Parts: sequence; structure tokens; C-alpha cells
Amino acid sequence: MKLTILGTGDSPGTPVVGCHCKTCENARKNGWERLRFSVLIQNEGKNVLIDTSPDMRRQLLKASVDSVDAVIWTHAHYDHFAGFGDFYRVQSGVNVYSSGEVLEDVGRFMFFMKYREKQVEPYRSFNLFGMEIELVDVTHPPLRRAHGIVIRYGGSKIVITGDTNSNIPKESLERMRNPDLLLIDAIAPEGYRLRKHMNAGEAKAMAKKLNARKTLFVHVGHFYPVTNSYPLARDFETFEFRGVSLEDFI
Repeated sequence: MKLTILGTGDSPGTPVVGCHCKTCENARKNGWERLRFSVLIQNEGKNVLIDTSPDMRRQLLKASVDSVDAVIWTHAHYDHFAGFGDFYRVQSGVNVYSSGEVLEDVGRFMFFMKYREKQVEPYRSFNLFGMEIELVDVTHPPLRRAHGIVIRYGGSKIVITGDTNSNIPKESLERMRNPDLLLIDAIAPEGYRLRKHMNAGEAKAMAKKLNARKTLFVHVGHFYPVTNSYPLARDFETFEFRGVSLEDFI
């Protein structure tokens, strides 16, 4: 199984349009950026997207992905589903998985698309192309429902917190414990007081609580200085799992 982080940025990405902070100016000057958050999972010759960012077209082209076999939406915020519209006149009938609430909320915007809704209940795992996948509830106000994702493949376990603050329900925390790889929402460094997301300090504490073997910060904003010591994920960073544990970093 191969996991590629297609985008690591928050809703405006980096650089931010109209922002001239040191980080955004460095990105412009040196030609780097953070695309909006999405993850590609590949197994058994199939492609699964976790969230479909507004940068999806660029991401799929760069990843050399011709078609997608399934999508999982974590929540109904623009930066996590809007790119699904890029399938228009490209691919139809995609199977899309999430809770009923998320499917309903996203569906209000995706009425022009032809896709197959696959409603799944959180805390009930389902098999998808040889992988065991489970949605867990997280806390991302004011949404009525938002999810993290737990993926098991052989002896490997990957946890994606989704967009959340640190008030994750106890049952979800139990399902998320002991991951080989944790992709955790950490939008800003310590010192930022956030209602919807975790800052770096909260993310570090959560990773310790979950006993994560390897942790990477995602949904990262331009608030971080260019030079820092945080475990920030990189766009198109790739991991391979061979059914036992995290094996290789490419």
C-alpha cells in the first residue's frame, strides 16, 4: 500500500493571495507552495482519495493518476471537497464514502455531479481494496459532523485526524491509538488560540497521547516561519506499507 500526501496546506494554501508575510514572500521568491489538503492511497491497483481539495486537478496530474476508484470525505468544508468538481467531463460514477450528514452537506454543492454515495457509520469499519477503513468522529465547530480516518493494512495502522480541535471524543481516541503514521491537524505554532483546529503544542500532546510511531503535521498555515523544527509534512511526501509496519520513506 502506498500513501501520498497530495497537499499539506490549510484552506487558503501557501502563499496566501494578498498576504506578504515572510513565509508567503519566501514561497513566492523561491517557488514553493503548500497545496490544499488531500491524501492519495493506492492499493491493489486502485486509487482512493481522502478529501478532494480545490487543487485536485494539479495534484492528480502531478501524481500521474488517470482515474480515481473511491473518495472519502472527512467533512463539508470547501477546501476538503470542492475539487471533486474537477471530475466534471472527466470521470463520473465515483463511489464516495462518508457519514450521512457529511454526504448530505456536501451534496448541496455537488448537485451537478454524477456520483454514487456510500453512506458509512462511524466506528464501523469497511473493507476497501484490501484495506480496513474506519471513520471516527472529531470536533470541528460549527459543523454538525466531521471525521478522522483510521486505515489498517496488514499489521500497519495509519491515522488521519481530519480537521479537529483537541476535544476529540474518547471513543475516537481509543480507535486512533498506536498508529504507525499519524497525520495530524496543526494549523499554527504554539501561542495561537484556536477554536476549530489544534496548534503545534496541542498536536504534539495529542500525538503523545495516541502513542504515534511517526507524526507529521498537516493542514499547515502560513503562520509557521520558513525555518522551524516542527514535523511539517511536505506536498507529495510518500510512504509505503508492506502489511507489517511502516517500511520505507521515499
